Amino acid sequence: MRAGIVARAEAAYLGLAMGDALGATVEFMTPREIRGKFGIHKDICGGGWLYLKRGQVTDDTTMSLALGEAILADGAVTALGAAQAFDAWMRTKPIDIGNTVRRNLIAFRKTGVPEAPPSEHDAGNGAAMRVLPVALATLGRDEAAVRAAVRAQAHVTHHNPQSDAAAEFLALAVQDAIRGAALRDLYRGRIRPLVVAQPQFAYRSKRRENPSGWIVETMQAVLQSLLDTGSFEECLIDVVNRGGDADTTGAIAGMLAGALYGPDGLPFRWLKALDRDVMVACENQARRLVGLPA
Repeated sequence: MRAGIVARAEAAYLGLAMGDALGATVEFMTPREIRGKFGIHKDICGGGWLYLKRGQVTDDTTMSLALGEAILADGAVTALGAAQAFDAWMRTKPIDIGNTVRRNLIAFRKTGVPEAPPSEHDAGNGAAMRVLPVALATLGRDEAAVRAAVRAQAHVTHHNPQSDAAAEFLALAVQDAIRGAALRDLYRGRIRPLVVAQPQFAYRSKRRENPSGWIVETMQAVLQSLLDTGSFEECLIDVVNRGGDADTTGAIAGMLAGALYGPDGLPFRWLKALDRDVMVACENQARRLVGLPA
């Protein structure tokens, strides 16, 4: 495994955690409220509606880490392994958990069936926010295998075609960026085809502010921020200052921008502010996941 690939994998995981920690401070605030309190929110400082400590992360990062450990234990992405990992994670009483995740994990406890039934109402962003470990574990595999692995973990809680489309796109785009694709390559090879195939993800009609947990609004905000900025820091500051579900838009933008801009793009002040144990866990898991045999 080339050192550059490992470094970008680590940067993607750290980017996810940084975006989560940065965005959680302003989650559920409107852009106007953010401007009134912070001017521009640009530092990892904790607080927010969850009263976080400085550098603390939420379910976006902790669910990803739980999934990654399950993949490493099984040597593959499996629906049952993911469901068991998420169930164990929920039993730790995490600081935050989405309603769709909770509902379908409770159903798993009752039935033992790791796949939630298809639902038009489960088009939230919970499966997409935690897809990074799958992208890293399946690096080097053919696209069909990557898509199947993404759906295996996604359907534990979010069995929905819009959720699937976004999560599959993210996994493949992250992989392309880790292998060295530039932003223009991601646009041509992944972003434009996503919008052609799934027109609901079109993102240029208006600026997406105050994005909800609906995966379409999440992806519109993320894609606008990614394409309209030129650095990791600019991208994350832009997306979290839109407010709304800012920890998740921050996490998703962070994994993409981390892979795209690499370790040199990560602001040192954010690395220093991030919870030390989380930082080490993300780096270690990234290295182990990309080392899995293809």
